[in-house]
Amino acid sequence: MNFRRLVKALIPKALFERISPFGHLVEAVIFNLINGFPARDLKVIGVTGTNGKTTTCFLIHKMMVEAGYKVGLMTTVGWGVGNDIKPQIHHMTNVAVPELMQRLKEMKQQGIKWLVLETTSHALAQHRVWGIPFSVVVMTNVTHEHLDYHKTFEAYRDAKRKLFVNCNHHQKGLRTGVINAEDESAQLFKSDIRKSIIYGIKKGDLKATNIKSAPIGSIFDVKLAGRKKLKLHIKTRLAGSFNIYNCLAAVGVGLTLKLKPSQIEAGIASLKSVEGRMMAINEGQDFDVIVDYAHTPDSFEKLFMDFRPVVQGKLIVMFGSAGRRDKAKRAVQGELAGKYADEVVVTEEDDRDEDGMAILLEIGAGAKKSGKVPNKDLFLVHNREEAIKFTVGRAKAGDTVLLLGKGHEKTIERDDREDPWDEVGVAKKALTNG
Repeated sequence: MNFRRLVKALIPKALFERISPFGHLVEAVIFNLINGFPARDLKVIGVTGTNGKTTTCFLIHKMMVEAGYKVGLMTTVGWGVGNDIKPQIHHMTNVAVPELMQRLKEMKQQGIKWLVLETTSHALAQHRVWGIPFSVVVMTNVTHEHLDYHKTFEAYRDAKRKLFVNCNHHQKGLRTGVINAEDESAQLFKSDIRKSIIYGIKKGDLKATNIKSAPIGSIFDVKLAGRKKLKLHIKTRLAGSFNIYNCLAAVGVGLTLKLKPSQIEAGIASLKSVEGRMMAINEGQDFDVIVDYAHTPDSFEKLFMDFRPVVQGKLIVMFGSAGRRDKAKRAVQGELAGKYADEVVVTEEDDRDEDGMAILLEIGAGAKKSGKVPNKDLFLVHNREEAIKFTVGRAKAGDTVLLLGKGHEKTIERDDREDPWDEVGVAKKALTNG
């Protein structure tokens, strides 16, 4: 048992929750001092938001690598330098301070000058990124998530705003925020930063126009208010309308760094995929199987709205909801799946020490609210591997199967242990073995 777990076990939960952020702050200060402030000379691009953080980070990183930058990357999916990206084995996006310091030291030894850092509300609220000088920051969107920790949406949103406040205080940085114009909190984030680029499809200074979307990606032009001569023609292999927004965020960063239009275009076009994000699994079956990390009501709705018009047969969706996390979203997820999908399969997604079947029933209640009927078009299969077998087993020619919630993650949390997990591997096994 580590020191933090020991303290957590010895004092009341309410008190621990109050003092925990300050413990992280002390830890961050101490480890920065011990390690000589490893991020001090770096230029850091921080990306926060509810959905799209990881993909946006990969787009920015790839764009900078292709433009010749020596740049590091730390995200939910992986971390590393240049094209040498190692898988992330933790559930946490922002690792504990000691490991963060170690990674920063390793990256500096490899000569990086820039770092793209996916930055969560937890890390910001707990001061785990203290000592990191953010030069450019991005807000992808802020929607319903992590209220189990932050308690209110306002507290969750304001934790993310700390990234912009921190960036604005860094006098040597570019002090620029790239902000989704269509998010309800856009103006608040804009007020926290000296300079901003506001992007979107429906509104914003940086806008996507002439959009042509397909199952294999999108093509669109980009216009920036006040820059009539700027011509950007973006081609991305990342499917989904939400990825157009992610690309726009990356374009905003590219323009902030004064990259050439050709460098921005080439960088975005070169990213083929992000592990666990819209990954198509093809084992010769006559229906589509997609693995995606979507696990919030907002990401569900955007994903379903993209798929529903183009699915030829049935849309079959399998997902769960994490234990010891935001309980309020469970029924909402079920209701959305019930609304858009033809069939819904509910399964485990990191139950932790909660009653797994109780979670499934909460989700199922939402699906029933949308008209789904148990054992007809709504099925509860607790074991995730069995659920994947069951789900692909129901698919017929022309159908589309969405396996949601785990994506890239290498473990699944059950009780007090983490079991190995590979969503793509399990799906392939189910498709080949029947």
